[in-house]
Amino acid sequence: MNEALLNRALGAYLGFACGDALGATVEFMSPKRIQKRYGVHSEMIGGGWLALAPGQVTDDTQMSLALGAAILARPDWDLATVADHFVAWLETEPPDVGMTCRRGIVRYRDDGELIGLPREDEAGNGACMRNLPVVLATLNRPLEFDRWSLEQGRITHHNPLSDAATLTLGRMTQSLLLGEEVAVCRALAAGLVEQFELFGFEPYPGKSSGYIVDTLQTVLHYFFTTDDFESCLVATVNQGGDADTTGALAGMLAGARYGLAAIPPRWLENLDGKVAAEIRRQTEKLLGLAA
Repeated sequence: MNEALLNRALGAYLGFACGDALGATVEFMSPKRIQKRYGVHSEMIGGGWLALAPGQVTDDTQMSLALGAAILARPDWDLATVADHFVAWLETEPPDVGMTCRRGIVRYRDDGELIGLPREDEAGNGACMRNLPVVLATLNRPLEFDRWSLEQGRITHHNPLSDAATLTLGRMTQSLLLGEEVAVCRALAAGLVEQFELFGFEPYPGKSSGYIVDTLQTVLHYFFTTDDFESCLVATVNQGGDADTTGALAGMLAGARYGLAAIPPRWLENLDGKVAAEIRRQTEKLLGLAA
């Protein structure tokens, strides 16, 4: 396996988990509240509204790992297997489950319905947040990337804004994993804004909620206006709002761009050890499928 590719992929997946664990502390807080309580929040200390342990991750990383496990269980792609893994995750009674994610998973569990009708109220960030395993497994396979991304997303989020954001952020991550210039990411982001003007992030509107538009605006703004991994994540999570998800997605992009070595060792050391080990295992195997 290409060592540089593996380094960037581990940077993306571990960076995602670090952003999740860092951002969870300040989730649902405003920037002013964060500043008053922490100054600049930059340490993986846990706490927050979920009272997490330092380095503990939330549904963002947990659902990603469930999706990755489903892909490895059925490398030929089976959507029911994906949904079954989401049900198994939900039944562990995780501390944090988005309402839209819960509704879609329960609908499948109770009625066997994999994809519901399109809904305006499914424009959250839950589909986009967990798509990294698909990004890795379908590297250099664009048709599979599109289909798998949309199908896994629509188990819970069947909405054109969610679809477009999930595809765009996935394509950006794939371009970075392949060593392409950031200009490619800018072009992809511009294409998203051209498709849906709502996603315009220049100037940055300053919202960072779980609404997919706010999430993407926050992630794109800080990814393009910082020049190293730590600065990107710290700036993103200190915007507050849905900080575990914006932090995770910013960490995914920044990790793919700067590589594993750019992640501060203190964050990697504090990250839940079992989660980190499973991420490393999945990363290699998912890239193996892509190859």
